[in-house]
Amino acid sequence: MKKVKPESRIQVIDRAAMLLDAISRYSMPVTLKALSADTNLAPSTAFRILHSLIDNHFVDRDNTGKYQLSGRLIRLSSNQNRNIDFRKVAIPYMEKLRDKFGETINLTTREGDVIIYVEKAIPNRMMHVQQIIGSRAPLHVTGVGKMMLGMEGKEGISGYAQRTNLPGYTRKTFSTLDTLVDECMRCVEQGFAFDNEEAEIGVGCIGVLLYDRYGEVVAGLSVSAPIERRKDEWVNDLLAAGKSISAELGYVENQLSMQVSN
Repeated sequence: MKKVKPESRIQVIDRAAMLLDAISRYSMPVTLKALSADTNLAPSTAFRILHSLIDNHFVDRDNTGKYQLSGRLIRLSSNQNRNIDFRKVAIPYMEKLRDKFGETINLTTREGDVIIYVEKAIPNRMMHVQQIIGSRAPLHVTGVGKMMLGMEGKEGISGYAQRTNLPGYTRKTFSTLDTLVDECMRCVEQGFAFDNEEAEIGVGCIGVLLYDRYGEVVAGLSVSAPIERRKDEWVNDLLAAGKSISAELGYVENQLSMQVSN
C-alpha cells in the first residue's frame, strides 16, 4: 500500500477519524474520559472535535453526556446510494398522485432542524403550489417535519424547541413546546400530518413518512395545495403510496413500533 505523505495529512480530520473509530468499538454510549484515553487526545481536544462532529450530525450526545455514532452516519455507511434509490422509487408514485389530485406532490428529507425539498411532481394547471427543489423549511411548520419530530419523542421535540425557539411563520404555527409536542405525537399516532397554513397562509399540506429497510425514516411524501382545494380523503391515497414506496425500499411494517421514542 502506498504511504500517505505527511504533508498531505490533515490533523483535525485524522483526530476526528480516530474518535469515530473509538466510538464504533463500544456497544453503548461512551464517556469523554474513555475516548480521550483510547485516542491519546487531551480531553479538551477530544471535546472540541466531538462537538464539531455533533454539529455536523455524525455523533450524538445523550442526556448523561456520553457519546455515540449518529443514526445519520450509520445510515450513510450502510447504504451509500440510499438517496438515489428512494427518489427513483418514489417518482412514479408521485406522478400518479399528482395526476389523481391535480396538485403538487413533494419529496423531502431531513437535514438537521429543517426539511429539504429534493423532488416534486407539479400539475398541469395554472394555479398550483410551487416548491423549489433545494429549498428548506423548519420542521415544526411542515406536516412531514412534525412527524419526524414526533418520532423523536418529547425529549427530541424539546431539544428542537430549545435550539430553534420555534419561530412563528403564521398565526397558525405551533410556537409553544406543549402544543407542538401534542401535535407531533398525535401525527405519529395517526400516521399522517396536516399542515394547516402553518408555514404559509392559504397553503395546506398532508404528509406521510417513508421508511427504509432498516426501519429508519428516509423521507417525507406530501401534497401541497391551496387550502380551499385540499381534501381530507387524499390521506388514504398518500398512506397507500407511502406504504408501497417503503415496501419497495425493503421496509417491514412491524418495524415502526420499535422506532418511536418514548
